[in-house]
Amino acid sequence: MNEAKHVADSPESALEKEARNINIDDPHHVNPGDVAVGVVIGRTSEFFDFFVFAVASVIVFPAWVFPYADPVVGTIYCFAIFALAFIARPFGTMLFNYIDHRQGKSARLTSALLMLGTATVAIGFLPSYDSIGNFSVAILIILRIMQGLAIGGSWDGLASLLALDAPDEKRSFYTMVPQIGAAVGFLVATGLFAYFLAVLSPEDFYDWGWRYPFFVAFAINVVALFARLRIVVTPEYTKLFRARELQPEPIFKTVRSEGPTILLGAFVPLATFALFHMMTVFPLSWIFLYTDEEPWHFLTISSVASAFFLVGILASGWLAAKYGRRRLLRDCAIATAAFSGFAPQFLDGGVVGEIFFMFSGFALLGICFGQSSGVVAQRFSKRFRYTGSAITSDMAWLFGAGFAPLAALSLSAYFGLIAAGAYLLSGAICTIVALGVANRLDRKG
Repeated sequence: MNEAKHVADSPESALEKEARNINIDDPHHVNPGDVAVGVVIGRTSEFFDFFVFAVASVIVFPAWVFPYADPVVGTIYCFAIFALAFIARPFGTMLFNYIDHRQGKSARLTSALLMLGTATVAIGFLPSYDSIGNFSVAILIILRIMQGLAIGGSWDGLASLLALDAPDEKRSFYTMVPQIGAAVGFLVATGLFAYFLAVLSPEDFYDWGWRYPFFVAFAINVVALFARLRIVVTPEYTKLFRARELQPEPIFKTVRSEGPTILLGAFVPLATFALFHMMTVFPLSWIFLYTDEEPWHFLTISSVASAFFLVGILASGWLAAKYGRRRLLRDCAIATAAFSGFAPQFLDGGVVGEIFFMFSGFALLGICFGQSSGVVAQRFSKRFRYTGSAITSDMAWLFGAGFAPLAALSLSAYFGLIAAGAYLLSGAICTIVALGVANRLDRKG
């Protein structure tokens, strides 16, 4: 019995039945708008979980699990733990790709998102170093790896399906849609922390207040799970996935067949992903460690800056349609290189400098990030498009973003903010080179 028939004949889970009961009004019509809603909600949950961990890595975990270390060193340790999730993501893709192959996308999504929500909520119960010693560090490491595995498994192919099935004249718009989840997730995460820091005393915040954003994550993940299941469990979407050949293939077979495309796809968005964590994670660490500004005040600035992030993402759809995605990414990489040369120093310029850095940087990030995914996806053969896109995403985040906060803080701690800009510049150069290689390969093809 083949795998497709095995999945079709397997009994429905309770979650699948509930998802079908709340499904779209016309289940026989495949509507890109329905996919877009599911993708945005799903991405919001994933980014919210990661941003909550990122904020806590600056203002909570250094004192909570590394109280014996210098604040800068403790934050560097936390950023090293932060990077573990990006290392774990490819292994999560491998694990949940097997589940997808054997049991189908609903089983993959259910197990991955439950793991993500459970790990994030469990972090909210993390005991301090003063309570259990180094076991606190070990627990944090394990839960962070679980988050990374779950993110790797949460790849559902809906973003690829959305781009492939959208009308040609609206493809750039639908390609941009999934990225909206990052802006919304960042807004909610920073807003929650800003609120609790502002209304609670330091004692209450560090005793129990910091835990609440982690608890919120589980509710968001449940909503995201149903939003995506209501799409992937319908027979019409199952048929469309198969028609588009968006089915899982073995990881090693995919790498052997599509290795050069995966490598190229990982480096094309490097500037964008480096800028992503340079804007969302690193600035808070610098302000918290090297200025006297209240963390809630800067988090409020960050929350407002997410509006510029969102506007930039929306604008990217129009710009890509007018000028082309690759040209837009090339111009964004050039703009990022210019931004890296002067903008980080504005973090030392008081509130006015911080506002300029955050607002301008997030506007640029939105334009870059809105079209950063899938630039070379058309180079994948149909058979390997689903798994190849997942691996490419994992590698791009690992190379471009996973170590960005760690590298930027380490460099700036010893050499100043200009060194953080140099790190960002290196990512921009990699993107420009990778785009040049991709264009040359296309001309030869």
